[in-house]
Amino acid sequence: MAAALGLRASARLPRRLKSTAAAALEPWVGADVEALQEKQGKHVWHPMTQQRPWSVAEAAPPVPVARAAGSTLTRMDGTELLDAMGGLWCVNIGYGREEVARAAYEAMTALPFLSPLHGSAPQIELAAKISELLRYDAHVYFTASGSEANEAAFKIARQYHAANVERDPSGPLRHTIIARHRAYHGNTAGAMAATGQAERKIGFGPQPPGYLHVPPPYAYRRPAGVTVEQHGAEVCRQLEETIVMEGEQTVAAFVMEPVMSGGGVLVPHETYLRDVRRICDKYGVLLILDEVVSGFGRTGAMFGHQHYGATPDIITLAKGLTSGYCPLGACAVTSDVFDRFHDDPRLAHFRSMNTYGGHPVACAVGLKNIEIIEREGLVDRARDVGDFLKGSLEAALDGHPLVGEVRGMGLLIGVELVTDVYTRQPIEEDRSAAVVNACAEMGVVVGRNGSTVPGLCNVLILAPPFIVTEDECRKITDAIKRALDAAV
Repeated sequence: MAAALGLRASARLPRRLKSTAAAALEPWVGADVEALQEKQGKHVWHPMTQQRPWSVAEAAPPVPVARAAGSTLTRMDGTELLDAMGGLWCVNIGYGREEVARAAYEAMTALPFLSPLHGSAPQIELAAKISELLRYDAHVYFTASGSEANEAAFKIARQYHAANVERDPSGPLRHTIIARHRAYHGNTAGAMAATGQAERKIGFGPQPPGYLHVPPPYAYRRPAGVTVEQHGAEVCRQLEETIVMEGEQTVAAFVMEPVMSGGGVLVPHETYLRDVRRICDKYGVLLILDEVVSGFGRTGAMFGHQHYGATPDIITLAKGLTSGYCPLGACAVTSDVFDRFHDDPRLAHFRSMNTYGGHPVACAVGLKNIEIIEREGLVDRARDVGDFLKGSLEAALDGHPLVGEVRGMGLLIGVELVTDVYTRQPIEEDRSAAVVNACAEMGVVVGRNGSTVPGLCNVLILAPPFIVTEDECRKITDAIKRALDAAV
């Protein structure tokens, strides 16, 4: 398979992907699956799931997952699911890596917890490794999740400006965070306010003030007669106009994903990020890049922004940082941002705390995860297998009456569903949900941009582990094709 994809030797699949999960699960062998399902229906509150049928015993919850290896989940009844979502965009190295479990065990026996006010070897080495991979002198603040990393980024941006009065007299006035429609930045209060997905906010109002939104580049839905480059230039013009109209002296930062993920896998024109960087520099606005999904190889580069030749002031990371094996997030800043926290005696340290930030076990797992990614050439593999999967989907779905576009970068792929390929009318949400469910019934887990933008929850999303095989890519393609054929 590696040869078929043209992968170099170091990018080939590891020979051993057998999981110790089966042995670790021994206490559950022979467990009463139906009893567990009943307890699940009564006591577990899953996110993004309508559970009424379970709680009133109209239907049973899905059989619990027992273990996983490679790209495959195995339920307690023995049925298997090919996980084409990599957990939740995060299991980059695949499931069942024994050496990661050993690293966690050794770290936990040595130092099970440490206040983030102190330093540990795993924390220090991971911060240094992140700086090396970013290719600039970075300073890393650790959190426990991507949402918290973005919260930290917004706080850092505001405190940076508040303490920057000597360089910028308007600094203390700068508090506004500009984000983009369709973007997802997290579930905590500030991160949710920055999120540009209206349906996720319903019932949570009012949102914290100080957040604005501008359109993202969305090439598939650009106006007729407009080139992709012109469309990118127009959305940049709207960003600049918003900064000016709101008062440049009030804007602290602009936050964006290099490739938008949960909003529908929107890939920008190659000049877009550089144009954004230029606009931010022009008006003294910090550029925050949310690479919670795109970081650590997902797009075929170690970080998504490295495709585009623009460097952020602040970058947020999580998910692929540990491949989901432990909860960990990070917010890294340049030296220019970091050094401003030395100047003002009132604001001479970052006034934030995260109990589990820099957790020594999670950091040890992060280091081992990055070691595997580098040793096995998995960033290149994500690029090459992503090209194969995208090409397979394009070939299989070419001319399909429900498919408007297949797009993506690396192993971050979206399939936009429409009811009419000429008018590009989005497919109804219940029909796109039915496609996802049909794939699951065929043993393939795919995602969807559900609960995002009213009328535009019509994009299937794929983000499998980087070790996904060619045959598994064909299985993903076949399941989607069959599910779409049934939907017609």
